[in-house]
Amino acid sequence: MDVISQMAGNGHRPGFDRMHELAPGTRHAGDILLEGTSVFGAGTDVVTLRRRVGMVFQRPNPFPKSIFDNVAYGPAMNGLVARRELPDLVERCLRQAALWDEVKDRLDAPGTSLSGGQQQRLCIARALGNQPDVLLMDEPCSALDPIATQRVEELILELKAHYTIVIVTHNMQQAARVSDLTGFFDRGALVEFDATETIFTRPAQERTEAYITGRFG
Repeated sequence: MDVISQMAGNGHRPGFDRMHELAPGTRHAGDILLEGTSVFGAGTDVVTLRRRVGMVFQRPNPFPKSIFDNVAYGPAMNGLVARRELPDLVERCLRQAALWDEVKDRLDAPGTSLSGGQQQRLCIARALGNQPDVLLMDEPCSALDPIATQRVEELILELKAHYTIVIVTHNMQQAARVSDLTGFFDRGALVEFDATETIFTRPAQERTEAYITGRFG
């Protein structure tokens, strides 16, 4: 599966999970297809959509619950697994998020007691608990220090074996490091989309080249 980076030249956030609808006055144009079906279709169940498209926000935002409950809450509420299977699911998700060895002896501790980088990995584990098809990350490293950023980027490269990951970022170096495909958005419009190497070395559009070279952005 792929890591797709969305370089946003002017604060653009694609509405893959339709969360923009929660903000008054927002609108969208165009369409987004998930396995061939429009996420904006009249028959789309938004709750199911938001389970299938896991979300990791710019700043770590663990629930005010234990580490265990941060991961278990969504699957329990959605009835994805039997309650007796929750411990195995929590361990699996924390392992996928490269966090298990750091927290396995304190699963009852508050999620907010972790460091910033650990909190972000906990939020990734929380998203994985809902068994998504796509993992959407909105500038997942912008609030992290370089060491924590490296851990999250390494995790992204591991997770892409199992999930399609879409990253919105203003960090061009990060987009070049972790993504397979890159799209450049400017003022709400998709300017160019291609293989990451092509976007960064042979962009077809002048606006893309201007953004990459720092002439605007």
